Amino acid sequence: MKKIVLAWTLTVVLLFSLFGVASAITDGELDGEEHPHVVLLVMDVGGEPAYRCSATLLSSTVVLTAGHCTSNYPDEPFTGMRIFTESDVQNGDNNYPYCNEDDNNCISAKSWAVHPLFEGNDPFYMHDVGIVVLSEAYELDEYGVLPEADQFDALMPSKGVKQGFTAVGYGLQASFPEGADLKTEAERVRMVAYPYLLQLNAPGMTGDFSMLLSNNANTGGTCYGDSGGPNFLGDSNIVAGVTSFGMNVSCAGTGGVFRMDRQDVLDFVQPFLE
Repeated sequence: MKKIVLAWTLTVVLLFSLFGVASAITDGELDGEEHPHVVLLVMDVGGEPAYRCSATLLSSTVVLTAGHCTSNYPDEPFTGMRIFTESDVQNGDNNYPYCNEDDNNCISAKSWAVHPLFEGNDPFYMHDVGIVVLSEAYELDEYGVLPEADQFDALMPSKGVKQGFTAVGYGLQASFPEGADLKTEAERVRMVAYPYLLQLNAPGMTGDFSMLLSNNANTGGTCYGDSGGPNFLGDSNIVAGVTSFGMNVSCAGTGGVFRMDRQDVLDFVQPFLE
């Protein structure tokens, strides 16, 4: 997830740097094997691992994530990408953050792409969707699926009946301001939370391209490193949106989700699946 503040900060806070503190599911719970189609994505800069995001397998070779996870960040081109498929990458049978010939839980990317209208800092969150194509297939019984065009326009935030989502990712479990006595928690493990809808189709920040979901101790929410991870509609495998941005460094209050039900977004993703 990225944080929305000043123009420069927009590009640097949602990705999780492998060499410093950046975010994960907060106030959530271990996912275990509930969502095996949600994976950890590692991106290389200059041939070396530099950042991580979360992502969803839409097929055995096509991976959905955020645009800021597949574009150049901030100005250095990504030179490689790979996914890790284990729920607990921290203690799993892998060679994180690399792949090798003996690593059955890591698959390198063949290519990656970002929405053609994605503009980095100006502003990134309006077209924040990307695709990664794997070099070999990862077969599962079930994958994430795309929504229908404009499917979520009918959703209405309500104090009476709250529309729920299932957020999944490998980001930070807790994030605190620099210099705080409390320590950021950054286990590389798949977590799940159950936020509800707060805002959509509102003038200004969310517009018609994103949603704001809850992010608190009761529902949990997303944080750095959860960027690109899915927010499923209810308990389905429909990817309503990908985790995109946050409002503060502590990943509290609300979480920003880029909507997948817009026609231009579906038009970008569908050709990869065909």
